[in-house]
Amino acid sequence: MGGTALKVLAALGVLAGASLAGAPPAGAAPGPVPLGPGVVYETYDIPAAQGPARAHVLSVDLREPKVRLDLLYPGRVAARATVSALATAQGAVAGVNGDFFNITEVQHPGVQATGASVGPAIAAGRALKGAVPNGQRFGPALPPGTTTEDVIGVGRDRRARLDRLTLDGEIATPEGRLPLGGLNQYALPVGSVGAFTEDWGSVSRIRATCGTDTHRAAPCSTDTYEVTLRDGEVVSTADTPGSGPIGEGTTVLVGREAGAQELRKLSPGERVRVTHRLRTTASAIPLRFAVGGYPVLREGRPLPGLDDRTAAVRSAAGIADGGRRLLLFTLDGSPEYRTGLTIAEVAETLRDLGADHAFSLDGGGSSTLVARVPGTDGVSVLNHPGAGAERPVPNGIGVFTKP
Repeated sequence: MGGTALKVLAALGVLAGASLAGAPPAGAAPGPVPLGPGVVYETYDIPAAQGPARAHVLSVDLREPKVRLDLLYPGRVAARATVSALATAQGAVAGVNGDFFNITEVQHPGVQATGASVGPAIAAGRALKGAVPNGQRFGPALPPGTTTEDVIGVGRDRRARLDRLTLDGEIATPEGRLPLGGLNQYALPVGSVGAFTEDWGSVSRIRATCGTDTHRAAPCSTDTYEVTLRDGEVVSTADTPGSGPIGEGTTVLVGREAGAQELRKLSPGERVRVTHRLRTTASAIPLRFAVGGYPVLREGRPLPGLDDRTAAVRSAAGIADGGRRLLLFTLDGSPEYRTGLTIAEVAETLRDLGADHAFSLDGGGSSTLVARVPGTDGVSVLNHPGAGAERPVPNGIGVFTKP
């Protein structure tokens, strides 16, 4: 499938809600629908190799000063809500689901799935979390050369870009300095120490010590330790990670293996300083917003090794016009379109729609696109979620406009 296919569809009038079978969900009006300054919604029917697919696409013009993008999330990293609930709560005009996440823990009986996302996350310029090790991610296999640190985001220059966010952090103790191995992550590298803040939430932190850097289902570590800091002072310790909300000004350090051994050297009353930041690697411009996933298109070329066999309902984002325009893309999960697209077809489709770079988000039952369509009340789900109803997710990409 190439650019010619989409051009033919446009010429035949198949764009923007025309139906191959069935009808768009309520609120999915035919024709381009302006949702606010610089934001337009359309639907596209795509003749894919394994059957027709319907794409729901938001085009967001970042040159419009009244529009901005930011992270949709429930206020805590280890929490989930539907995209429509997140958009409503945060006042977004539109949104799409975001990163893959820790959805189940069948390999670790008795361990609670955290619901936390795989990759880094930045909301309103503030770092919320780092990336789990590659072997600990949930979702399809990563394309060659990509990592869990890959993100799509918007910088302070108001341009969208693909980047990679690496956690830089340090724990300064009376004994010396330790590298920080994680920030509000459901999985920590073997032998490391991770920090959990009030952004984490109340879910148990024990999952962070399960699995290894290369094997998500490996047993939980038997050598763990936890230290709670309040205003930079050690106030309590424990042999196993705990749960419950973390108060403002409080940081919980969780160590496994060598990291646990280092934390055991700390005693109540000692002063400990924890610093951290998410460092961009592709650009010196800080990201104001970022969400994880994985790249599928760079400089107009699909990444080598993309899966061209497994079709599914997908969500993705494309970057066009030198980062000045973002395309938010979600497939319909209704029965007549449920075969979806392969990830290779997603990359080609976004290129055909004008994207130079593209990024895969979570798919399947998570794929959801919502908007406040003019003439309707509140936020509507514009695609049919593949699971038949909205799935709660940890985050998404929100589109916000000023009147």
